[in-house]
Amino acid sequence: MPLPRCSLSSQAHHCLRALKSVKRDCLPPLCIARWASTSSVPRITTHYTIHSRNKDKRWEGMNMERFAEEADVVIVGAGPAGLSAAIRLKQLSNEYGKEVRVCLVEKASQIGAHTLSGACLEPRALEELLPDWKERGAPFQTPVTEDKFGILTKNSRIPVPILPGLPMTNHGNYIVRLGHFVNWLGEQAEALGVEVYPGYAAAEVLFHEDGSVKGIATNDVGIQKDGAPKATFERGLELHAKVTFFAEGCHGHLAKQLYNRYNLREKCQPQSYGIGLKELWLIDEKKWKPGRVEHTVGWPLDRHTYGGSFLYHLNEGEPLVALGFVVGLDYQNPYLNPFKEFQRWKHHPSVEPTFEGGKRIGYGARALNEGGFQSVPKLTFPGGVLIGCSPGFMNVPKIKGTHTAMKSGMLASEAVFNQLTNENLQSKTIGLDVPEYEENLKKSWVWKELYSVRNIRPSCHGVLGVYGGMIYTGIFYWILRGMEPWTLKHPGPDSDQLKPAKDCTPIEYPKPDGKISFDLLSSVALSGTNHEHDQPPHLTLKDDSVPVNKNLAIYDGPEQRFCPAGVYEYVPLETGEGLRLQINAQNCVHCKTCDIKDPSQNINWVVPEGGGGPAYNGM
Repeated sequence: MPLPRCSLSSQAHHCLRALKSVKRDCLPPLCIARWASTSSVPRITTHYTIHSRNKDKRWEGMNMERFAEEADVVIVGAGPAGLSAAIRLKQLSNEYGKEVRVCLVEKASQIGAHTLSGACLEPRALEELLPDWKERGAPFQTPVTEDKFGILTKNSRIPVPILPGLPMTNHGNYIVRLGHFVNWLGEQAEALGVEVYPGYAAAEVLFHEDGSVKGIATNDVGIQKDGAPKATFERGLELHAKVTFFAEGCHGHLAKQLYNRYNLREKCQPQSYGIGLKELWLIDEKKWKPGRVEHTVGWPLDRHTYGGSFLYHLNEGEPLVALGFVVGLDYQNPYLNPFKEFQRWKHHPSVEPTFEGGKRIGYGARALNEGGFQSVPKLTFPGGVLIGCSPGFMNVPKIKGTHTAMKSGMLASEAVFNQLTNENLQSKTIGLDVPEYEENLKKSWVWKELYSVRNIRPSCHGVLGVYGGMIYTGIFYWILRGMEPWTLKHPGPDSDQLKPAKDCTPIEYPKPDGKISFDLLSSVALSGTNHEHDQPPHLTLKDDSVPVNKNLAIYDGPEQRFCPAGVYEYVPLETGEGLRLQINAQNCVHCKTCDIKDPSQNINWVVPEGGGGPAYNGM
């Protein structure tokens, strides 16, 4: 998607052209970057967020000036929430004849290229945002026609009826390829005058002297793997705004900083997450049931490991199915490998026949918020708001969050627009504080929906595990609709849940057959993932010695199993004695699982050069 024409200054135009002209001499996805120094603790991290450039002689004399542009609103992230917010702002701007400049930055090279979801979408928010979405050609070709749910044992399937009113009911919903939908939303936003900048990652939050958010800075480009500047080095661009919307998606790296700076999580429980892995398949047309939605729980996971599968039959002119597997990241056994659980699930006797004779054409992975109502942080702070999956509005038992994410963006825009156009407004800070957004969200259907299902996910932590959660849903949710006078708690951060390897049993996974199940690297190749190979790894470590001394020593290196892209592996030292962690950053699909599940909380995911990462085609 090309950059729109917009009223940037000539200096900013020069900056954007220079950033875009930096050539990405990329290697194929399977050419894994391998680098480490020869010090006693091999140096892994070279990123400037860990090793300051101010103390690096190689950076002396470099021009570190950044050009700046002013906007009314800057939005970080072109997902459903960010684009819905941008569209709503421009709708209000046009309706009331007020000029509001909206700039949106997106780290993917194209709008939708980093988007991944099941996705069975509830169109409620879309109907509010764009009532004529059908006439506009929204890519919704597959209304749900059939719901199936089952519990898997190792060799059989137990059907479970889906009663009307249960969260899993999908009547009126659509099976979509979310990346295509997001791309379409981007077209609607640009048509309204939103300035959309794909390929420019927001790397830093900027602050006014009074502590309010000033805006963001896009990432620097042209830095060598060892942290030294290249001849093509260019500083990022600063985008200043009266209000900045943070719509980064699940576990945003800027939102993490904002949580700490403004203590936004003081009154909520820790967020809980899952890792979702997905494939696209072309199958035998005789096995294709357009509009069918299937979900399972149970095998291959034990009852104390939250998770399950989905299988959606799309109707897009060819026998296409979207399938995936979700594993709660509060699992305890460090030997568990979510990718291999997914591959094993496909061999279940009731599942495998669907794929026999078919062809896998896509793969990807993304973390998702599962904390729900209890884990929603404070959403506003001076100069900014949190919207979408970044703070976490997913309805976990529904397995849906797109509609709530979109609505949060719309509500934020309505509150912000009122402030921007209020001629009598007297703000206490330079960056506008908009508490009305959170107040309005708590009066909306989003809050009612999240509140009603708040106890279903944490009810899975009882002695019966996932089955206890199903029983709870059938009794309390179906009868009381979430009106029970108690709110259950989550056990704590997912990173704290792993048991030491010595207390757990290793899991023996079958070898992939290359027909139904596959190895990890051939899967990553289908994601289109690529990064400029000569740049500092964006998977940074606060302390390079921790992986071997703690993660490997205590938990047998779980990062080499929970990563769905083969980014982390322990390899022998050059001396032949002991192991070292190797980070294959070029494989990263930006799922954020490592940042979430690392038991040492030593991994900090930061943005790579803009445009890097997966290149999903409608995932």
